[in-house]
Amino acid sequence: MNFTRSENQIALHNESGELLAEITFPYIDNNTVDINHTFVDPSLRGQGIAGKLMNELTDELGRRELKAVPTCSYAMGWFEKHPEYSHLLK
Repeated sequence: MNFTRSENQIALHNESGELLAEITFPYIDNNTVDINHTFVDPSLRGQGIAGKLMNELTDELGRRELKAVPTCSYAMGWFEKHPEYSHLLK
């Protein structure tokens, strides 16, 4: 699975370039992002794609030395279930 990364998005596209899954995290300030949106196309639901997006995001946060404030309901629940990543939260 090849996710593409941009400054404030990690996404998965099909061969035609159509968006299949994404997580967005715009900056709140220079060191903090707001995890504000998680999307997985219905055709991929139930396959753990949202969790894989979160894993990619936590890697990205650590690499860029950023903290996060999750406002997306999925991200909030994911961090509650994965307290080992609480050091990434502001």
